[in-house]
Amino acid sequence: MSNRAESVLVGLIGEGVMPSLTPPMHEREADVQGLRLLYRPIDLLQLALPATAVGDLLIAAQRMGYNGLNITHPCKQLVLKHLDEISDDAARLGAVNTVLIRDDRLIGHNTDFSGFGSALADGLPGAKLDRVVQLGAGGAGSAVAYALLTAGVSTLDLVDMDPARAAERASELGALFPEATVTPRSTTELSHIMDLADGLVHCTPVGMAAHPGLPLDIDLLQPRHWVADIVYRPIETQLVREARAKGCEVLDGGRMAVGQAADAFQLITGREADRERMRAHFLELIAKEEEAPQLAKAGN
Repeated sequence: MSNRAESVLVGLIGEGVMPSLTPPMHEREADVQGLRLLYRPIDLLQLALPATAVGDLLIAAQRMGYNGLNITHPCKQLVLKHLDEISDDAARLGAVNTVLIRDDRLIGHNTDFSGFGSALADGLPGAKLDRVVQLGAGGAGSAVAYALLTAGVSTLDLVDMDPARAAERASELGALFPEATVTPRSTTELSHIMDLADGLVHCTPVGMAAHPGLPLDIDLLQPRHWVADIVYRPIETQLVREARAKGCEVLDGGRMAVGQAADAFQLITGREADRERMRAHFLELIAKEEEAPQLAKAGN
């Protein structure tokens, strides 16, 4: 970017995006770098718009001088047909979560997969990747599985409550990564495949504040396993906490959240984000969220 004073305008399109931590992360990182950046959520629920309105919102953002947009549920697939260009990885994944607006062109990228890839590299350096078990094969799970295979996982066991979804995802990924073995699995096979696995990645809602609990029998974890969670509200899920207590190396869900935000920041602004600084800010934001209910109970 040039030396003259510049400003960057960014938006986030999706349902229920008002509590997202991505806008404050981008704005704080820009502030530290001396860049004027304004990031605003565009909540489909508040605007009473259907997900199919994403195309109209892209055109509006383009006309209003936006530099880029993040795209989240339920628009990551719907946005594809409205773009002029799509990165190879986003095309292979069939999902876009970052759109750049450049010279009247809309260019789609996916930083969900790259965000998890950098999280894995930064948070679990040297983790053994011969065989990994992944719980959950939904939208986020697709990006994570793609990241795992890109990182060099040789054998990926996909476990999902919906056998058809696991089978479909395994077939798609197997075609994209023919050198790897991707196998759909049922929950009844967990005991056997965990004995063979190097690590476990969790990509279901279990463990979120609204869905507390464990996604598997904790006795299936051994100290030699590494464990990665993508849930970050709370940052310390029961899975992360109990896996750490068993001696496992762990990766909390905040790493992926920061990774995707840092990658999107770089794509949109052309400036590299300081990931550790951004993570520190993210942890501050999460801590404030987790303190708020306690303050409310105390009457503050």
